[in-house]
This record gives sequence, C-alpha cells and structure tokens, in this order.
Amino acid sequence: MKKYIRFILSIISVVTLTSACSDELDLAPVSSLSDASYWKSPDQFDAFVTGVHSSFRSHNSNFQRLGEMRSDIFGTETPLGPTFTGEATQGLERMWLQTLDNNDPGVSNFGGFYFNINQLNLLINKLTTSDIVTAANKEYYLGIAHGMRAYYYFHLLRSWGKVVIQTEPVFSIDVSNLAKPASSEEEVMKLIKADIESSASSFGTNYTFRNNKGFWSKAATLMLKAEVYLWTSYRGGGGGDATIAKTALTDIQTNIPSLALQPNFANVFATKGNNEIIFAIRYLLNEATMGFVPGSFTPQTSLIINFYDSLQNRKFDVGTDNWGGLLRAPIKVSTFRAFDNNDSRKWATIQPAYSKVGANYVIAGAFVKKYQGEQNAGSRQYTNDFPIYRHADLLLMLAEAKVILGEDPAPEINRVRQRAFGANFLPLVHGYPNQAIDTNPKEAILRERFLEFVFEGKRWYDLRRMGDNFVYKYTTLTPGQSYKLLWPIDRTTLTNNRALEQNPGYPKF
Repeated sequence: MKKYIRFILSIISVVTLTSACSDELDLAPVSSLSDASYWKSPDQFDAFVTGVHSSFRSHNSNFQRLGEMRSDIFGTETPLGPTFTGEATQGLERMWLQTLDNNDPGVSNFGGFYFNINQLNLLINKLTTSDIVTAANKEYYLGIAHGMRAYYYFHLLRSWGKVVIQTEPVFSIDVSNLAKPASSEEEVMKLIKADIESSASSFGTNYTFRNNKGFWSKAATLMLKAEVYLWTSYRGGGGGDATIAKTALTDIQTNIPSLALQPNFANVFATKGNNEIIFAIRYLLNEATMGFVPGSFTPQTSLIINFYDSLQNRKFDVGTDNWGGLLRAPIKVSTFRAFDNNDSRKWATIQPAYSKVGANYVIAGAFVKKYQGEQNAGSRQYTNDFPIYRHADLLLMLAEAKVILGEDPAPEINRVRQRAFGANFLPLVHGYPNQAIDTNPKEAILRERFLEFVFEGKRWYDLRRMGDNFVYKYTTLTPGQSYKLLWPIDRTTLTNNRALEQNPGYPKF
C-alpha cells in the first residue's frame, strides 16, 4: 500500500506555512529536533499563531468552493459552456451540474484542511504545557485554536459527513498503523461543539479583536456557535438548539455594541476591518492577494473589452476594466436578474456585460464584481479582505433562529433590506412581511442571504442547513441523487488511507 510521510524539517517553515499541503491526509509529523528547538519565547508563539492564520488564508479558495460552487449562483447559459467570453470552464461546471465523482471530486484531499488542523493541535498542545506565554495571550490563543479547529471540522462535516478525527499533534509515525478510519457524523459534531465551548471558555470575557479583525476572536467563535446550532436545530435539536444559537448572537450584540451594518454595502469590501466585519481573511498588496478570484471568476481583459457596460453606457476598456482573469465560472444571468434594480447589492456584487445590437443592449453574461482590488502599476491586484463573518450574517442568522422559535424576524430582515435599498426603501413594498416571498419566512431569509452573500461561500451551506428540499428546489441536484448532498472522496485520498470508505452512492474504490 502506497504511503507518503512528509517530515517538516524546520519548524520555521511550519510557522511561515509556505508549503501548505501534500496530496495526502496532511497529518504530517513535526520533527522532534526542530520542535525541541522552538517554543522558547513568546515571540515564537506569536509567530506560530500568525502562521496558522496564513495557512487558513491558503484555504480560502476551497472554503468558497465548498460553500457555494454547487449552488444556483454560478453557471454557463448552456450545460457545458463555454462562458459568454468564450473561455472554457475546465471542469468547474461539474460542481454546479452535480457530476462529481472520485476522479473529478471538485475538492481533493479534504480541502487540505488537515495540515492546519495538525498545526492547531500542536498549538493547543504547546500552550497547555508551557508557561512562556502570558496568561492573557495563552487564553486568547487557545480560544483561536479551538475555534478555528471547530470551523475546519464544520466544513468537513457539511461536505463529506464522516471524516477522520485527529485532535493530537503528530510527532511520530507508527508505520504499522498509518491508516485511520473516519468517525461518525455524530462524533464529529460532538467534537465541533466541544471545541466551540473550549474556545468560548478560553476567551472568557475578552471580546477584543486583533490584527484589525484578521485574527479569530470570541465573536467569531460565537458566530460559528450560532451557525452550528442552527444546523443541528433542523436535525433533531429543534427549539433548544435555536435558543442556543440566538443566545450566542445576542451575546455578540450585547458585548460588542460597536458592530453595525455599513451604511454603504460596497464599503463592506472596500474598507478593511470596518465595523461590519467580525472576522475576515486578510490580504495585502505585496503580501498576499486573492489569486483564486482572477483564476476563475473574472474575465480576460482582452475579451471583456468586446462587451459593454449598459449602466455607464460605454464599452469596456483596458485601462478601467483590466480584470486580468480567466472566466471559468461566470455568474448566471438569472442570478443577476434576481436582484431588484434599486437594490445596491446588485451593482456592487455583479458586473453584467452586454452586446450591442444597433442601439439596443442585449445581456451576454455576468461576473463577480464584489472584490475589485486595487490598481498597482497598471495591474489590478485583488487585495480586498474576504469576510468569513460580518454583522449582516449575524442579523440574518438571528432572524432564522427567531423563525424557528416562532418569533418575529422583521427587525433583523428589514435592517438588511433597508441598507440594501437605501433611500429607495419603501417599507410597504420592500419591508418584511410585505414581499410575496415573505409568506414563507424561511424562503424570505434564504432569498435575503442569497442576495447579500454572493461569492462569500455561504449559499450551498444555507440550502443544506435548512433542508434537502431547498437544495432540490434551487440547484440542479434532484431527489434521486440525494447521495450527492455529500462530496465524493477523491481517488488519491482513498489510495493513501485504505481505512477510509467512499461516501455511499459514489462508485466504490
């Protein structure tokens, strides 16, 4: 049986995390030599915490894929493409067409998440066995480690169901016992909830933000807690779990009163660390950029200049519209048309492109505009922060908890809608419960989250959370393909861990 073991020869490379993952389940052991020479000063602990956030950032593309690419946001206007600019989808269409299998899994190696899970395990181990770090930093860092580990496992659970649980750092390898089976979904959820409680307990009454909201915080843990308990409320937890979710969200509101919606929706993504952000993946010019955005979601400059921007009544040009990308996954025209024209989110989130027939504009397609980056020496650099949790998410999850509990979600929903429409907001037209969709509160919340969070990695998970019937209604997945609610495990991962089994329904390996 083919096995690969990658030993990390320098703990400093672990801190910088420049080599994030191999093709295997990344429970890579830390060499005892390098480990023994590290962890000698508070600065080294600080560097390691920065390192796990850098690794977290490297997983952004897979967070977005798992949370959104199988939903109803992206797609070509024909089943297999090409995109409206003529660029090939190159397999990304398998996600929104639900044609994934172990050879084309969409996301391989469990997203590479186990690499950072092992680093978090190591951080927890060293923090609990060392007195070098101040008590305040020790508790804050433990809060980060347990919270972030729970976040990873929540992704794993929602995507693959049963997964391998590893909570101890791997310092050595027993060659006779490399394979490890997956644990049940119940056991994984138990770990997630236990880690959330450990994180919240470690943070204690410390609600401060660090690194301009680029570090995990108690507020991030409480947002995750709400999301997790909303998930389980639909799976047997009922009102009890919805109450826990509501309590977590009101805890944030009570103890961090500075959090609020930005008056201007577009400013949420243009200004780092603003008062709407709760936790974001940090990007910075000359440090790191969102390479996955131009890699799949924005068009080549030389192709987009063949189209028009009807709103500005102009043809796209090289100087202004230097998106510099490869449009593998365009936004569907139906997604663009789902927005009211007076909804500011429409124009801040999506860039439509038109052909011109005589004096008439005819829509050809659309692509992501939410992250516009900045211009640097004539080149567009995608340096916006990527929000994981923000205040609008808090409000809409609180509305969701209220609906489960039979309470009125209007205050939270209407705050989001009012910001979206601004001066055009008409309470009797746009306000809850006056829209036609509001007759079903769950549908109203799903629609509001759809409009609010395009390209923030939430739509597929939202549909999955509220129930399989919503997945079948809004995506290309059918009830006869219910096994595809979970992702397939790729062939390489199954080869490297023979104790793993393919998810039911997919071809056996």
